[in-house]
Amino acid sequence: MAIETTLCILGASGDLTSRLLLPALAQLLTEEPERSVRLVGAGMDDWDDEKWRSVVAAAFATADASGKAVEAVRSETEYRRTDITDPDEIGRLIHDCEGRIALYFAVPPAVAAKSCEALEKVDRPEGLILALEKPFGTDEESAKALNAQLARLVPEEQVYRIDHFMGRSTVLNVLGLRFANRVLEPVWSNDQIEAVTIRYDEVLGLEGRAGYYDRAGALVDMIQSHLLQVLAVVAMDPPSTLDAVDFRDAKAAALRATRVWEDDPVAHSRRARYTAGTIGERELPDYAAEPGVDPARETETLAEVTLEVQTVRWAGVPFTLRSGKALGEKVREIVIRFKEVAHLPQGFTGSAAPSVLRLSLGPDRMSLELNVNGPGDPFELERASLDVDFGEGARRAYGEVLAGILDGDPTLSVRGDTAEQCWRIVQPVIDAWRAGTVPLEEYAAGSSGPADWPAL
Repeated sequence: MAIETTLCILGASGDLTSRLLLPALAQLLTEEPERSVRLVGAGMDDWDDEKWRSVVAAAFATADASGKAVEAVRSETEYRRTDITDPDEIGRLIHDCEGRIALYFAVPPAVAAKSCEALEKVDRPEGLILALEKPFGTDEESAKALNAQLARLVPEEQVYRIDHFMGRSTVLNVLGLRFANRVLEPVWSNDQIEAVTIRYDEVLGLEGRAGYYDRAGALVDMIQSHLLQVLAVVAMDPPSTLDAVDFRDAKAAALRATRVWEDDPVAHSRRARYTAGTIGERELPDYAAEPGVDPARETETLAEVTLEVQTVRWAGVPFTLRSGKALGEKVREIVIRFKEVAHLPQGFTGSAAPSVLRLSLGPDRMSLELNVNGPGDPFELERASLDVDFGEGARRAYGEVLAGILDGDPTLSVRGDTAEQCWRIVQPVIDAWRAGTVPLEEYAAGSSGPADWPAL
């Protein structure tokens, strides 16, 4: 049974709230009408309850929500005009909330940090949950400082560092594929696997996000924040259970063993920025000419880095992580490339390429590429693909995130030490790029990236 909680969204008027949090909450309440949730919106905008309820109703409508829990939240939710960086005001907000309280910081990181400073000066109720969106700091040192600040507020198990990628059904399906199938887990190692690629290529450009993105770039925005969490799920050793302690311990162990391939960020990282081009019917300007962009920052819109996981299971297997914007094709997948067979009897013709397992991250599907005998000549090998469509998953990614918060289950949240490890892994790359030892290349919007980059 879910624990009764007041979900207080700080930054209630923002895009994250209306586009992602509220529809996910609506879906969760539709699926589980027995939930008792009190919703409070808080922010600096001069809204009243009526305005807030109209925003909630519109967001709930996008999720086709219905049921008694949905109606209760929609009709009873309240809005509080609050400066969340002021100790007196956030103290009053918390005092007026009922039951166990979850503060969801749907605000920029700098505002969240100032709000946490204010929280240090107020009485905090037992069981208070703090849910924070990425990024968790700007480097390893700042991540440690943020974690120390949060530790002064609440115990670690009450801090939910949100990575919605961990709520994606495909990422979680990796666990079932690996651990529930004897045909896969025994070959899930360097004995049989040649290389792993985790790729998240987008066709979207900057889309008005210069204020954040131009200070982050593809490496921090996607690889450090999300794809390293996916790597941890792929690379971790089997945990005893999937509860929060065992699961997060296994992820943390995998990340502690991860570093840049051969400790050489110059040779094993690449960066590039898109120039003007066309994607479908859309014409995109040069990134450097986008409103709000400072070309002198040399922010990359495409990043690629090769890592290694220095364990007995994975020694010698390159893990290539790549993400970029304004590319010609949307490619979101985990690719497991197996080694070639040890011996292929003479007499076969046709393709004998290594087997490949692909897990697509949207739409969610799996394909296993194999060599099989062709329909004509029985000695001619042809490529065949065994495909499984996972669909969109029963629940939105943010629905899984909110369920964990409301249930007091931190399994899918990012633990503090893990957040620090992700910065530790990419810091040598950041340092090399800042020093200019890795050139900032260019690619036309709508292309697959710089022409001289090796194909993945």
